[in-house]
Amino acid sequence: MRPLTDEETKIFFEKLTKYIGENVRLLIDRPDGAYCFRLHRDRVFYISEKLLKHAVSIDRDHLISIGTCFGKFTKTRKFRLHITALDYLAPYAQYKIWLKPTAEQQFVYGNHIMKSGLGRISESTAKYQGVVVYNMADVPLGFGVAAKATSECRHAEPMAIVCFHQADVGEYIRAEDTLVG
Repeated sequence: MRPLTDEETKIFFEKLTKYIGENVRLLIDRPDGAYCFRLHRDRVFYISEKLLKHAVSIDRDHLISIGTCFGKFTKTRKFRLHITALDYLAPYAQYKIWLKPTAEQQFVYGNHIMKSGLGRISESTAKYQGVVVYNMADVPLGFGVAAKATSECRHAEPMAIVCFHQADVGEYIRAEDTLVG
């Protein structure tokens, strides 16, 4: 487990900024203690510094996971967010999409969001902006990338894709063996 390099930090924070904007600093400067991001086996973990001090006594080969996995770096050095980061991204999300009850199941099964399933969308959401997806009861279901801007969504056809699926809570079941490890 090691700190992220400058290049890894830049890539990681660019991805987080796409979803939560300038609120990234709120993840590190928390009132309940200092938190940091660490890299272990190409995965980025969000850990309290108090927990990190205890983890140094564990051999790297025996350490599987510590803290919350935010995502992983691919072999091409791109960063991919995991659904495990949703609980930390949702409170700080700048752009949100709410789904109608009929579209929730389709999204949780890994499908993109169609205009017919769109309940609401945040004002001034730009095209290709990272969004957090909620149901109408404000329960976060996952995150994605807006396929259309807010103004384009109003005039789109019912079967037009308005949000590309990135991750959803259904992954806890579909990919439970690959989320951590």
